[in-house]
Amino acid sequence: AVVAVLVESTGLDFFLQPVPQQGAGSGGIISADGLIVTNNHVVEGARKITVVLPPPDGRTFPAQLVGRDPVTDLAVIKIAGSDLPTVKLGRSAEMRVGDWVVAIGNALGLEGGPTVTVGVVSALGRSIRSGRGSDLHDLIQTDAAINPGNSGGPLVNLRGEVIGINTAILANAQGLGFAIGIDSVTPIMTQLIARGRIARAWMGVSIVTVTPALAAENGLTTNAGVFVAGIVRSSPAERAGLRPGDVIVALEGQQIVAARALTDFLLRKSPGDTVKLDAFRGPARISLSVTLGETPTP
Repeated sequence: AVVAVLVESTGLDFFLQPVPQQGAGSGGIISADGLIVTNNHVVEGARKITVVLPPPDGRTFPAQLVGRDPVTDLAVIKIAGSDLPTVKLGRSAEMRVGDWVVAIGNALGLEGGPTVTVGVVSALGRSIRSGRGSDLHDLIQTDAAINPGNSGGPLVNLRGEVIGINTAILANAQGLGFAIGIDSVTPIMTQLIARGRIARAWMGVSIVTVTPALAAENGLTTNAGVFVAGIVRSSPAERAGLRPGDVIVALEGQQIVAARALTDFLLRKSPGDTVKLDAFRGPARISLSVTLGETPTP
């Protein structure tokens, strides 16, 4: 169920002339008819995508791009197969630091099938700046060896369930690999299959994390939460009654203390979803329901 994803693209040489380039990554088959989840950076810019099934099958299929999302570095591709073995999806929310995990993938593009490495969950909820300049959030950090070519392959628990999609290694760092938690992957994957793109949930607020200095400067009655610095006119937040200067302290009953947590929360939501938030407006604690919109096209 873990496949090699081979990519041909076109780059530029020193003299800015087009030259063919080849790359390799990994993917997991998520449907018996050939849908495969992988990383966006594996297939971005590809003019030809080839999928190789693991031994003993070893068949090779041309693949078509179904959809991709640069924000979360996820993509779905499709091969014309049937009765293919599929990966079993677990829940990343159930993982704890210290849990054993297994990384599976086409490490270094080596022939002979996937490479399997073992490690533990080193940390949860990590955020990093990828080598491609985008911010990736809510990541699982592991010390399982992840090498070039592993991108797009699954990180699984000891029950064989996929709990993450391997996505990044940090240059000049050893024992540091990162995977996108499967709980974040699933809604993105579903939208890519249905629409080929992501309709992102939008609240319409500018936010910053509350610090003691910010609280003192603005006369806030709480030292923890997410400060609403601005609100877009006619946005879902404005229609719900949120105001600049409010401090959001809970989403769906869960305490929130950082702006990034709100961003991650919205990534897991869809336009049309209604979310309950608690906020402080001066000394008063208020509850509001916000029906999320779709992020406007730039």
